[in-house]
Amino acid sequence: MDMRKTIRRLVGAMRVPQALPAVGFLAVILVGSALLWSPWAHLPGTVDYLDALFTSTSAVCVTGLVTVDTATDYSVAGQVIILVLIQIGGLGVMTYAAMALTVLRRRMSLRTMAALHDTLFQRDAARDFKRRFWQIVSITLVVEAIGALVLFLTLLPGAGSKKAAWEALFHSISAFCNAGFSIFPTNLVDIRSNYLFMGMVTILIVVGGLGFTVMHELIGEGGRVLRRRRRESPRAFSLHTNLVLRTSFLLVVGGALVMLLFGMTSGEGSWGARVGAAVFQSVSARTCGFNSIDIGALPIASLVILMLLMFVGGSPGSCAGGVKTSTLAVVLARIRSYVSGEDQARLMGRRLGHDITRSAGLLIGLALFWNLLGILILSHFEQGRPDVQFQQLLFEQISAFGTVGLSTGTTTAGLSVGGKLWIIATMYVGRLGPLTLAGLALYRKASRVTFPEGKVMIG
Repeated sequence: MDMRKTIRRLVGAMRVPQALPAVGFLAVILVGSALLWSPWAHLPGTVDYLDALFTSTSAVCVTGLVTVDTATDYSVAGQVIILVLIQIGGLGVMTYAAMALTVLRRRMSLRTMAALHDTLFQRDAARDFKRRFWQIVSITLVVEAIGALVLFLTLLPGAGSKKAAWEALFHSISAFCNAGFSIFPTNLVDIRSNYLFMGMVTILIVVGGLGFTVMHELIGEGGRVLRRRRRESPRAFSLHTNLVLRTSFLLVVGGALVMLLFGMTSGEGSWGARVGAAVFQSVSARTCGFNSIDIGALPIASLVILMLLMFVGGSPGSCAGGVKTSTLAVVLARIRSYVSGEDQARLMGRRLGHDITRSAGLLIGLALFWNLLGILILSHFEQGRPDVQFQQLLFEQISAFGTVGLSTGTTTAGLSVGGKLWIIATMYVGRLGPLTLAGLALYRKASRVTFPEGKVMIG
């Protein structure tokens, strides 16, 4: 192998916008792991460096999978570090870098702006970058503050003010950032009867998974409604916002209904408890990872539904992982066009460009490849564990890729060293998105060579 050619390729790849968030996330993960490994961040003898690295990756990638108990094995200082890592991961390392540069009144480079736009905005939003950027920060802080206040009021009767305030703040940020970390020993199982708490957490998860572009349009239209004159007609949402809202609604409702059909756990004695648990897990499985029931006790068919929801995830420009709702809609539209014999894919009366359908197909293909590879690797490393079944490893793999954080029991904590390292890599890939890493790995100059067309038989 030509070493000089390899070095030039690596240097060239680092110049593309996708390299900035990739390096930024990695740096924060490594710093966070060092802090969590410090003696004052955890109880003596409970956390080794691999556990600290796993927790840091899970927090920055807003996943929620853990190998040690966040509530009991980490000190309050360690929990504060985890919460800061969640907030950084939720908004993105590049957002914080851009904010610092803006505060210092320095001009952002085109690379930084390109990376931020690819992560947070649609490409036609470049003109209003600074205004929208500060709206993102403001929306995040306001929503998290409102959520923390409501959660505090629901927790106050059963706990002291300091404890209730810390638990409310932690779970508000964790829910909005779709992280799924909890400082309750049983996640949200023991508090599921607090309906106001569960309702607020559900709202935070949904809002955090919509994406900042969608939130911006919803808030803008809400303001127009409040100050609109009688003769003024409402403004139509963009195709992206309509697509995200409809797809998200169908996934949540459809997932809950199918789970109710296939069955819940024995812990939900009444129909009301079953419906509430099904709706909450359908929302949480789309990217957050809180659980109000014993996931390992669900029927296999219900686990499959959760896996499908985790694979899709949330929406672009949000704190969510997965292949995203819009990607699913575009791929289905493309399949429909093929079946009906149409040349172009359509959605809601609009034609979809070739670049969009090609990117969606590539993303789905890369996601499937990575998860199939992950199943193979986890099956190899965990083959000596009689207590772990294939569907549990499959669930763990997709949960890590979708940055969800749901687990079927003790699978995560009992992973081998190789299994933990693979889940760490999967969470990192899932947070950045396969297309981002593919853009780095496949970086090259545009080729001017046109090859002759070839014919092969298909099917």
